[in-house]
Amino acid sequence: MSHATTSGPEPARRDFLQLIAIAGAAIGTGAIAWPLIDSMNPSADVIAAGAPIDIDISKIALGQQIVVLWRGAPMLIVNRTPEALKTLQEPAVISLLSDPESGVNQQPPYAENWHRSVKPEYAVMVGICTHLGCLPGYMPTPDPASPAPNWPGGYFCPCHGSKYDLAGRVYKGVPAPYNLPVPPYNFINDKTLRIGENPKGAAFELSSVVQM
Repeated sequence: MSHATTSGPEPARRDFLQLIAIAGAAIGTGAIAWPLIDSMNPSADVIAAGAPIDIDISKIALGQQIVVLWRGAPMLIVNRTPEALKTLQEPAVISLLSDPESGVNQQPPYAENWHRSVKPEYAVMVGICTHLGCLPGYMPTPDPASPAPNWPGGYFCPCHGSKYDLAGRVYKGVPAPYNLPVPPYNFINDKTLRIGENPKGAAFELSSVVQM
């Protein structure tokens, strides 16, 4: 299992951190809760090779999101609360979504379900808005001053106002055309998530999605 801290300011990581800083300034202090946990990031050579990476999910608190890098892109991992899972299934919310049934190829076949994941409680998605590649902010319970009023929470892109729910499903009437992509991944045990490897018997490549 690789938990080594990334060493050296490789361009992909540096640019990613700069984008987070820009997005944070645009949406306001504290609005983007994206703790980039170094102890869970792989080494630079592993990132460059695109090899699978292992994440200790036992360290992720209920309702918390962490961000790790795989193939130079941010991967969002969320331990969703029971309340969040209930919201994902509410008809009033589903009616506002552009692709609630995941009909567009933005995820592996094993994530073509209402929660878009292997296990309902854990979301695993690529954190890149499908509009122009900005970084959507994690806002599970936006306050009344939210830039997206009358919205139950999820992901909000500060660049052009695109909204997603906590399964990465995009809302109607926003610039982003598709749901957030889901990478290949599986659980190798109850505490470890492996990004970059499909469950046994499944075949899926992130390059096959309609849009990143």
